[in-house]
Amino acid sequence: MPVEPPPSRWAFPPADRWPPGEDLVCGGADLAPGTLLAAYRAGLFPMPLRGVAAMAWWSPDPRGVLPLDGFHVSRSLRRSLRRYEIRVDTAFDAVVAACADPARPHGWITREIRRAYQALHALGWAHSVEAWDADGLAGGLYGVQIGGLFAAESKFHVRTDASKAALAGLVARLREAGGARLLDVQWRTEHLATLGVVEVPRREYLRRLEAALRLPEAVVRA
Repeated sequence: MPVEPPPSRWAFPPADRWPPGEDLVCGGADLAPGTLLAAYRAGLFPMPLRGVAAMAWWSPDPRGVLPLDGFHVSRSLRRSLRRYEIRVDTAFDAVVAACADPARPHGWITREIRRAYQALHALGWAHSVEAWDADGLAGGLYGVQIGGLFAAESKFHVRTDASKAALAGLVARLREAGGARLLDVQWRTEHLATLGVVEVPRREYLRRLEAALRLPEAVVRA
């Protein structure tokens, strides 16, 4: 079971004070495990702003979520799935490092962010879902699990459809766990929309989050 860290010394603004339609909620605080967990439980996540020292905390309105029964597996992805073995938490640091590769466009995962999620992983809250083939780690994703929430943070691939295969593995595990589980992907993009990601208003997201947090942990570990 995950280990609850000391509580955060910071307080986030109540949800009913967040301006509708504004994705950026506040700035400051720290990335201690207790602060990160408090943020996710309140519907926020950290993402730094380039050139700004203080950490930025986001709650997109609308929010991108992937309904577990709406995950779309194309014919080509179905073929690709046969090539990969899905593992959980066998290469967390490698997945985060690949997601943080500075050569990737629009990179945002700093050394501070990496250390923060490694600390959450050590406590049992952050997980990686990985796609492996005969040549090694082909792709994967990492995120935070609290109760019935899985907040996906970032993904990568070095071979075709490997990150999608990892996502398919995560969806399958969350489905097996049952209940009204919430797979949060932060923002809907055109690419994610092809996989079934939809947008929900922040108010609806927070309602689903409240219900999800009451559920027992899904065993996403292998």
